Amino acid sequence: MPYKVAQIGLVSSHPEVYDPCDDSFVLVDALLADRVNLAQHQPSICMEIGCGSGYVVTSLALILGKEVPHPALYIATDINPYAVSVTRETLEAHGCFADVVNTDIANGFEKRLSKSVDVIVVNPPYVPTPEDEVGCKGITSAWAGGENGRTVIDRILLVAEELLSDKGWLYMVTLAANKPVELCIEMKKKGFASRIILQRSTDEESLQVIKFWRDVDGLQLEVNAEENVGVNSKLFFNPFSFWKRGNQLSN
Repeated sequence: MPYKVAQIGLVSSHPEVYDPCDDSFVLVDALLADRVNLAQHQPSICMEIGCGSGYVVTSLALILGKEVPHPALYIATDINPYAVSVTRETLEAHGCFADVVNTDIANGFEKRLSKSVDVIVVNPPYVPTPEDEVGCKGITSAWAGGENGRTVIDRILLVAEELLSDKGWLYMVTLAANKPVELCIEMKKKGFASRIILQRSTDEESLQVIKFWRDVDGLQLEVNAEENVGVNSKLFFNPFSFWKRGNQLSN
């Protein structure tokens, strides 16, 4: 019987690859909390951007497991070649498979998988750092996020906008310093609804997992509101409304 999530003891490692930590765990916990919706979602293509050790993509495959009648295609990418090898080993140790590719974000996939990916999961480099650390070789690439930790996050959101199918969902880990509410507002302008579905504070940081999905009707409503009342219409958008509605995780 398959495990519900990847087992730490079976996760491969390398000195230049980021090991599973609090941010990895909060992302997997968010997926577990949303597992009923994920099963009903029936995804055909799932992708992890920045797979690192492979803990998250393996957990996603195990969470879905036999919940979907037709097994999904899993794709994992990482700019770090050592992470590609480690992810393959982690998947194999759990009896899972994914196409693991050494690339920057999803370079090479935007056209081939345009509007085709049903689930994207990403624990991005979100730590505020000097810009010259962004995209460095080795393990630094796993956390160096540039100014406000947003340099790589903003690039990933652009790629996700191209890759996500009409029913696509994006799960992303953010840090308070990344200004998650601002992220949600910016994505709303592009036609995406969002909800912060899990928040966790550790000794070192405050983490949020945001779920994004396409919401054309919502965009139209915002456009109409701005035509009538101007920029103040943004005040009506609250990505934290998840808590106001209780523990309802479906979109």
